[in-house]
Amino acid sequence: MSNQEEKKDSSPTGRAALLARPNVLALHPYRCARDDYDSGILLDANENALGPTSLPSNSLDPYDNSMLLERYPCPYQRTIKQLLCDYRGGGIGPENMFVGVGSDEAIDLLIRIFCAPGATAGGGDAIMVTPPTYGMYKVCANVNDVAIQTVPLTPDFDLKVPEILQAVTSETKLLFICSPGNPTAKSIPLSDIRTIASSPEYKGLVIVDEAYVDFSTVPSATSLVTEFDNVVVLQTLSKAFGLAGIRCGFAIGPSDVIQLMNNVKAPYNVNKLTSDAAANALRNTHVLKKNVKEVLEQREMVAKQLRQLDFVVKVFPSDSNFLLFRVQQKANELYKTMADNGVVSRFRGNEMHCNECIRVTIGTAEENQQFLEKLKTVYAELTN
Repeated sequence: MSNQEEKKDSSPTGRAALLARPNVLALHPYRCARDDYDSGILLDANENALGPTSLPSNSLDPYDNSMLLERYPCPYQRTIKQLLCDYRGGGIGPENMFVGVGSDEAIDLLIRIFCAPGATAGGGDAIMVTPPTYGMYKVCANVNDVAIQTVPLTPDFDLKVPEILQAVTSETKLLFICSPGNPTAKSIPLSDIRTIASSPEYKGLVIVDEAYVDFSTVPSATSLVTEFDNVVVLQTLSKAFGLAGIRCGFAIGPSDVIQLMNNVKAPYNVNKLTSDAAANALRNTHVLKKNVKEVLEQREMVAKQLRQLDFVVKVFPSDSNFLLFRVQQKANELYKTMADNGVVSRFRGNEMHCNECIRVTIGTAEENQQFLEKLKTVYAELTN
């Protein structure tokens, strides 16, 4: 089968053309062997036709190389894209979908495509973040020598929309909004995102990171992708789908933005083993829904028990698979002592508005009980 229609030279149209770096718009994408043909007697990619040296452990006996691991994977991940489109709905199609190595690849690509470097020399473009938030936005910006602008959330972890629109500049190409937030666990209303996306004050892209969206009652911002030409949504299979180990994530956005991402990405960025597991997960969303229901029930149980502890000052509301809570004192020592004794949560007290806070992921019922018991025991030991 020929794939020649899949990859295109960058064509300067739409919002992407106004924002992308000129060298990216002028890019002639690398054409790999599978861009042209993926069936027949394939003697075009210098693969080893004799087969793989080995296979994953559970495919060795009996020997099962049905995935043809000696062959490069499809560069476009058509099956995964269509399955996710079918599941999310909202009028999005495969042309609105980028598949990558977790959401982190999409974050890095967006910065590389739309932000000119030059921060260390006092120039270049910028991203905007709203701390406390996911740390990889700043890491990727720093790696790419891109400036970072900040407008913190309120102490209740809400967006300061007027302040954001006042703070953006002509250099602000990407605004990252984590919803539900990490470490905040709070969803951002779609009305806030719509206000920013439609504002004449901001000309850049609004990137909504929805790693935890399946645990939230707030609908996905994917519904805004067909409404606005500047909204891109990041999602992942790492959280609700329980597939952190395969590293598979998505960017869902306007087709011109997605085309640039597909043009710039490495040719075979998603491997066949990841692709197979991802497709199976998207075909079994009934398991996803069952697991999410159980996590939400356990989240309510853990939150209730935390609120009953006299040393817990606050348990923040959660739209995620974790809880952020504040203790009276010694949060860092509490976290570290618990971790050294086999129960690992995460200290978040160094984040803005998160003094004396710990973030705990909702585990199995047994793990959650062990966490609560260890929390009480260790805190008593540290404060008595």
